Amino acid sequence: MTARRVVAFGGGHGLSASLRALRHCAPELDLDITAVVTVGDDGGSSGRLRAERGGLPPGDLRQALVALAGDHPATRRSAGLFQHRFAAAPTAGVPEESDPQRAAARTDGLAGHAVGNLVLCGLMELLGDPVAALEHAGAMLGTVGRVLPMSRQPVGIEARVRGADPAAPEEVRTVRGQHQVAVTTGRVESLRLTPAAPAACTEALAAIGAADWLIFGPGSWYTSVLPHLLVPQLADAIVSSSARRLVTLNLAAEKETLGLSVADHLAALRWYLPELKVDFVLADAKAVGDPEPVERAAESLGARLVLAPVAVTDGTPRHDPAALGAALVPVLGADR
Repeated sequence: MTARRVVAFGGGHGLSASLRALRHCAPELDLDITAVVTVGDDGGSSGRLRAERGGLPPGDLRQALVALAGDHPATRRSAGLFQHRFAAAPTAGVPEESDPQRAAARTDGLAGHAVGNLVLCGLMELLGDPVAALEHAGAMLGTVGRVLPMSRQPVGIEARVRGADPAAPEEVRTVRGQHQVAVTTGRVESLRLTPAAPAACTEALAAIGAADWLIFGPGSWYTSVLPHLLVPQLADAIVSSSARRLVTLNLAAEKETLGLSVADHLAALRWYLPELKVDFVLADAKAVGDPEPVERAAESLGARLVLAPVAVTDGTPRHDPAALGAALVPVLGADR
């Protein structure tokens, strides 16, 4: 039996959860996993490196690599090293600042950086190509799968937000930058990338064309999931692919999606890519509440809603990789 080729789209913690879940069910289903990662991050360590060195922001790429890292003790140690973040060196007599990371960066260039971010930046400079750098880093970590950027060029994320200024709740302003969109307290009314039509990563297009499954979510809807649908070449490849499509819904709204219902998250997919058809929508029953509006939203995409307990048991809105993996097995393993 040939492996099922799965392409998962996203960025940050949401994509990491999806990839860890796919790792759990990969042996049973014989999965060939490819992660396609957003490249719009401009906050924290990634934002500093992007501003100072140029090139792709490495943080989301690093997290995807670590999620797919192999199980050998040596590769697990390497994965831990990639995640290690430098603390600020002791600095007696340095004036305090309101932003601890900025204060640390003024006195200690390494403070706040994840080791893996620096390694990826070094590899991209050394090899001259982000895909080659990711392949090399994947070999270092023994990854069970492949990590690709959605584009070889970094992108900006901009949103038109109503009520971005709490003092003017009806005013619509442009909010620029992934970090600022992610933490906005207003309601996002529209989203765009800069440049508007970045060239898609050719290897990502090939992976989509060869895929059996395309998986969207979980993750920050406006800054990790929807950006893939705004890259014209990626959108065309997704629509024309013969693969089946699965959407995994979040367990709770985030700052950028406050005010959106669970059904609204699905409606946003159709708003930004009207031609998108979906086969399955996977959600946690407790997070969904009344399933009827979500079922209707899923049906509008051509999908069937599948409810399963996929959250961690401590009550926090986080997916449990083992539980999510168990829920994915019957979906991804189903015959057409």
